[in-house]
Amino acid sequence: MTEQKPEQAQFYLTAPMPCPYLDGRMERKLFTHLSGRRAEMMHAVLAQHGFRRSQNIIYRPACEGCAACESARIVVDEFEPSRAQRRIARRNDDVVSTEMIPQASAAQFELFRRYLYARHPTGGMTSMSYVDYEFMVEDTPVRSMLIEYALRGPDGDLRLVAAALTDMLSDGLSMVYSFFDPDLNRRSLGSLMILDHIERAKAAGLPHVYLGYWVKDSPKMAYKGTFRPLETLIGGQRWRRVD
Repeated sequence: MTEQKPEQAQFYLTAPMPCPYLDGRMERKLFTHLSGRRAEMMHAVLAQHGFRRSQNIIYRPACEGCAACESARIVVDEFEPSRAQRRIARRNDDVVSTEMIPQASAAQFELFRRYLYARHPTGGMTSMSYVDYEFMVEDTPVRSMLIEYALRGPDGDLRLVAAALTDMLSDGLSMVYSFFDPDLNRRSLGSLMILDHIERAKAAGLPHVYLGYWVKDSPKMAYKGTFRPLETLIGGQRWRRVD
């Protein structure tokens, strides 16, 4: 039997919903399902065209009259941390990262909810139950990993302060979703996780770290623009270096 190609997959369009990044705008998404033997192949091809994974769904924005969301990725081999990023790394030298299979835990879920209520209180994810979170982390048809970041205390004990769900692509690491302790703003844990992913990609010989969508005019997304060299996808076809 001939395996189905990505371009033969059936795509769907969501109904318009308020945009979470730009006030007064509506968003729509084009999506399809990842399943079976073709999941890895579809994921690799569609990721190159700006699609992102959420559980067994892969999607990209399809908003009428708006192209503000740009897929962004870091060029790993050319990356040099800025002075501010080097300070972030030094400030967090007591944070230990551990790579594991995607498996949910009560500690993760408690941190996840604290993060959402502090950073995205009006978002739909605040209503997620533990079972919903478990599905988000564990329901993956592709190669994925979970990285936990724990703060080492004076007596050597470890406290979970951040976590990242990450997909492993043939050309890089794709950060699916990450969250952190909202009370530790000074540590810049979001940036720390990106720096850690760059090092992991470099060690694995992978050329890119995919950051998801970047909206230049959204304050929530400003931090992504500080990681250079950065490439964004133009028209779903061509990656271009950001000046």
